[in-house]
Amino acid sequence: MLTRPLELSSRLRPAPRGLAWPFLVNAGLLVLFFSLFGSRFVLAPGLGVDFRLPTVAGANASARPATHVISVINSGQIFTHDGLHKLSELGSWLKREAARTQGPLLLVRAGADVPTSVLAEVASAAREAGFEMIWAAGEAGGTATRPNS
Repeated sequence: MLTRPLELSSRLRPAPRGLAWPFLVNAGLLVLFFSLFGSRFVLAPGLGVDFRLPTVAGANASARPATHVISVINSGQIFTHDGLHKLSELGSWLKREAARTQGPLLLVRAGADVPTSVLAEVASAAREAGFEMIWAAGEAGGTATRPNS
């Protein structure tokens, strides 16, 4: 600090000495509290150690994985494993993919803001190509439902 021209250093208080121990105690208490309250038992006290979701016997007996997955966004763009496709290109892409696959099953992931008209066009293109469909609508953690055929 520049204090020479006005002799400011003579007007400053000297730094306090011997006050290092409160800072060390505070740091130790912080470590203690983070170790105690960072525990999963404190953050989620209602869950047990070996928590598992309930299962239903036979629920996955007829389940089969989707052979193709597409993501539809609000602007009508469709993302596949091949890359980005327009809605007008979707029908030809689906026909090519259905010809390669036996028993094609299409998972359509669509956001809540996707218009119904876009989803109807995707559904009609998939049905024409011979796909069975599964819909996963809403946010990223949405539930997948199967429409009536």
